Amino acid sequence: MAALIACFACQLSDRLGWAASARAEAGGRAGAVFAGMIVALASANGIAAAGAHLIAPLMTPNARALFLALALGSAALGGLAAPKPPRDGGRLGAFGASLAAGLALGLGDRSQFLAAALGVRGSPIFAAIGATLGGGAAIAVLLAAGPKLAATLRGPAVRLPIALLLAIAGIAAALSAFRLL
Repeated sequence: MAALIACFACQLSDRLGWAASARAEAGGRAGAVFAGMIVALASANGIAAAGAHLIAPLMTPNARALFLALALGSAALGGLAAPKPPRDGGRLGAFGASLAAGLALGLGDRSQFLAAALGVRGSPIFAAIGATLGGGAAIAVLLAAGPKLAATLRGPAVRLPIALLLAIAGIAAALSAFRLL
């Protein structure tokens, strides 16, 4: 559940939703754009889950909490900067361009880092599923609402409160990792 909520909040103001909204407006095929983005999100979060599964047994509980604090802090810092506009998909079609953009923007994204960190603390599979559902829900909202809402959600009025909440959660996780909370 934490992965779903955190990734939903992150994806609302990230470049991935912007790319989906722009691609759907340009091509008019929102269903194919959504499908491409979901496949890309599932792939990126599956990689995060595999990584979490590999490193979780090697980490102590405090290290896991500190890894989560690092992911939350990184996501908060990523939310402070305005996202750069995504590039045009070219001639790949709605699904192909969305898949390519989703993979390019999703690998190493703050949502993928959160999915890995939450997967280390709990079930990697459930973290990946939650992150994919949360990111997919944000993409669906942005596709349904159109580019005007996507532009509003990229603004500081939305990005900064999300970044603040992520920073507070990261500080709490760090204090917990150091056994100060």
